[in-house]
Amino acid sequence: MRIISGFYKGKKILEPNDIKTRPLKDLTKESIFNVIAHSNKIKISLQESKVLDLFSGVGSFGIECLSRGVEEVTFVEKYSGVLPVLKKNLLNLNKVNNYKIIEKDIYEDNFFESFIDKFDIIFLDPPYKDDLNIILEKINNVHLLNTDGIIIIHRHKNQKDIFPKNFEVIENKKYGISKVIFINLLS
Repeated sequence: MRIISGFYKGKKILEPNDIKTRPLKDLTKESIFNVIAHSNKIKISLQESKVLDLFSGVGSFGIECLSRGVEEVTFVEKYSGVLPVLKKNLLNLNKVNNYKIIEKDIYEDNFFESFIDKFDIIFLDPPYKDDLNIILEKINNVHLLNTDGIIIIHRHKNQKDIFPKNFEVIENKKYGISKVIFINLLS
């Protein structure tokens, strides 16, 4: 697994030693950034974006964002089996300091209320069994997504998700055994 584009193009991303973590495949990651760059339904500038990477794992998505020059990335990961790998991957990006790591469970009470910033991109790659509605409702209730912001969700292609009524699917792409869903808040 490598960084696809930007300042750190070609740099290796370390992977976890266990099977509990599903790192984002390079082809899927590249396709996500192509959609962000070329979809007429997405109205954000990647370089001016603040990114929230929930269930970060080894940090593949957020690190790609840093390499492509985003304003800031907030990584959220609680699994102790992958946190050392995430930290090492970020330390391997010399002189990068526009990120922070939050080592908490997003299902804890008041987790989402603790944020001061709003985000332009929220990336969700939860365990397939997790109910997205709980997370999406919390994001909506605390107004965590900026106007024109997008939420990108990585799921198994057979996963059936029904989103809360105030969210709109703007893109839905399948890649091998996974799918990527781009949603935003209805105005």
